[in-house]
Amino acid sequence: MPHRPAELTPTPELLSHHGAGPLHWLATATAMAAVVALAGLLQPDASATGRAAAPTGTTAAPASGPQATAPDPAAVTYPLDCKGLPTAVTATAQGDLDGDRRPETVAAVRCDAGSGTPPHAIYVLAQDRTPGATPRIVATLLEAGKRQTAADLTISDGVVTASLLGYSSPQVPRYSPDVKQLAKWRWTGGKFRQELTNSDAGSV
Repeated sequence: MPHRPAELTPTPELLSHHGAGPLHWLATATAMAAVVALAGLLQPDASATGRAAAPTGTTAAPASGPQATAPDPAAVTYPLDCKGLPTAVTATAQGDLDGDRRPETVAAVRCDAGSGTPPHAIYVLAQDRTPGATPRIVATLLEAGKRQTAADLTISDGVVTASLLGYSSPQVPRYSPDVKQLAKWRWTGGKFRQELTNSDAGSV
């Protein structure tokens, strides 16, 4: 199987701790690609997301302290343009991605359309140490503009894994993806590095 490495850079803060059809969702995903990317790769500010930014200069909790709680994905505002419809978190996984003994949450999110096949975005969430602070998005692993749906989201040994379903050409019906990729993301060298294993086009 061919492998293609890629790099995704999150915010510097990470390691410091419905009724529309398929064509509508394709257009929305394309238009929002840059916005989603920026939301993950740049620290969100309060005016853009309604969430407070985290303080800098924090350190990892000692091993002898209380166990940290993974961020709650329901407490986050996601930067998806759903035309007034709500967002839906369809899958989550929790684990320590950066070795600071504090778990992150990875969430697969899409518009709660009720019909059609809106694409997924995959976000990494971190919990600030400030008492009462809400979780925030610190990285985007998959942009909705990629027009893929995600399944089998897991974290194991600091590696995020998901199956991504997509399309070999614009002529393929949106309800019948014919390309499957196994995606892995690992935090290394100050970045999320992605590895994709491609499947042959065919019935998925």
